[in-house]
Amino acid sequence: MDWLKMPPLASLKAFHAFAEAGNVVQAGASLNVSHAAISQQLRALEKHLGVALLDRTGKSMTLTVEGEKLARALHLGFGAIGTAVADLMHVTEERPVHISLTASFAASWLMPRLPAFQAEHPEIHLALDPSPNLVSFVPGGVDVAIRYGAGDWPGVNAELLLQSPIVIIAAPSLLGGKTSMTPDELSQLPWLEEFGTTEATTWLAQRGVEHGPRAGRIALPGNLLLEGVLAGQGVTVTARHFVEQDIASGRITELFREPGERGYHIVIGDAPLRPAVKTFVGWLRRQAGKM
Repeated sequence: MDWLKMPPLASLKAFHAFAEAGNVVQAGASLNVSHAAISQQLRALEKHLGVALLDRTGKSMTLTVEGEKLARALHLGFGAIGTAVADLMHVTEERPVHISLTASFAASWLMPRLPAFQAEHPEIHLALDPSPNLVSFVPGGVDVAIRYGAGDWPGVNAELLLQSPIVIIAAPSLLGGKTSMTPDELSQLPWLEEFGTTEATTWLAQRGVEHGPRAGRIALPGNLLLEGVLAGQGVTVTARHFVEQDIASGRITELFREPGERGYHIVIGDAPLRPAVKTFVGWLRRQAGKM
């Protein structure tokens, strides 16, 4: 098909609207334009094609033989397009909201709140993807991510959801009654890390301890991290918000608290959000506002 010879889409839509409605006034109303604009598009289409599509000799315009032929083709074409778009939108609406987040955030913050979301929006299905890995936003993929940091990631839009400093914690039983230890002393203890991260090695290296934990590291799912710390199995790095009550009760000892304004962010791409995703993101904001 030679697309250079195709008439403008606007003129084809105007002709299709006229053929369906039978007059320029109703055609204009269906496209939310004036009847004069419809008439102008019809004349432009005839000029482009070099044939008369309308018979203007009577009191009202009617389709010529050529006009009838084009009208049938447009009825089939626009009808097929409309059906395909409707099907695609239905598939999109039915697709679950795909959320990428760390297992620790899911277990400590999101999961306890999800029953409230499901009660409010039973028609919206969610798919939680617990992973610490960065994601790219592509059609049909992850809809929204929740990530910890400063929120200055390139190529995405980040909005602060929950501000919380990073802390280094351990159970009193592991520390032998001590309430403070140097980074080098901590490196002599075992550390717990969420799968896919190197937080222990990174934190120690930033404080001049290059050899890492001498008593080894245990990698485990984020939802088991706090249980391991409470059981005295190791030191870990986490957001303070998740362990505030345990620190206050003395079940966990806070050894270091990192300065700064970092926190968990709602991260989305540049593409328009589906209605279900908008609803979920709005719900996240309201939940954070209740804290």
